[in-house]
Amino acid sequence: MSRSARLLQLLDLLRRARQPQTGPALAQTLDISLRTLYRDIASLREQGAAIEGDPGVGFEMRPGFLLPPLMFNADELEALLLGARWASLQADPHLARAAEAAMARIRTALPLDLRIAVDTSGLLVPNMHETPAPEAWQAALRRAIRAEHKVVLHYQDQHGTLTERLVWPVAMAYFERSRVVTAWCELRQAFRHFRADRVHHLQDLGERYPEARQHLIQRWLAETGYTLD
Repeated sequence: MSRSARLLQLLDLLRRARQPQTGPALAQTLDISLRTLYRDIASLREQGAAIEGDPGVGFEMRPGFLLPPLMFNADELEALLLGARWASLQADPHLARAAEAAMARIRTALPLDLRIAVDTSGLLVPNMHETPAPEAWQAALRRAIRAEHKVVLHYQDQHGTLTERLVWPVAMAYFERSRVVTAWCELRQAFRHFRADRVHHLQDLGERYPEARQHLIQRWLAETGYTLD
C-alpha cells in the first residue's frame, strides 16, 4: 500500500470511529509500526486534519471536520455512483469493497446538497441472478496485471483439454455474462484471450514480464483494431 493510500485509510478509520482509537489498535489495523503511525498522524495534522489526542490516550477526529469539498457536478457523481454499484455486483469481493469504500469517502467530502443527491439517487444496477459469480482468482489476476507479473494459467480450452499456459496478463474485460483475460502467451508467441470461467487455477510467479504493460496494450490495440475510448 502506498503512503498516500495509507494516509487516506487512516483518515477514514478515524472518521468512522465513534470513540478515541489507541495507537496500537490503529497500527495493527493498518499493518504498520507504532512509530510509523505517529509519523502519519503528524503528517495529517500538518496538512490540516483535525486529529485530537496523544499517545497513551487515543486519537479521534474532531467533530465537524470535513475533507475539502470535491468539485463534481451532478452528472459526474451519478456516473461514479453507477460505476461503483456495478463494480459491487460484477467484480470480485475485494474490488467490490473498494468501490463501496471509495464512494463512502467521496460522499463524506461532498457539500450537503450533493451528498443528499448521492443518497437519494434513483440510478440502480439490478442484481441479475444469471450474472456469473466472480472467479476466486480474480483479485490475484488484478494484482498481477497491476504489477506486470507473469502468471501460469491452468486452462481448459474449447475442446475440454486441460493446458498450462505461461502468459503476461495485460487486461481483463468484464462482459455481461463473462469475463475475458487478454494476455501475451509465451507458448503461441501471440496475444490470446482466455475465458475466465475456463481458468481452473492461476499462479502468480512474482516475476515481471520484460515489456511494459502499456506497450503491450498498444501492440494489442494495433493488432485487433480496438480502441479505448
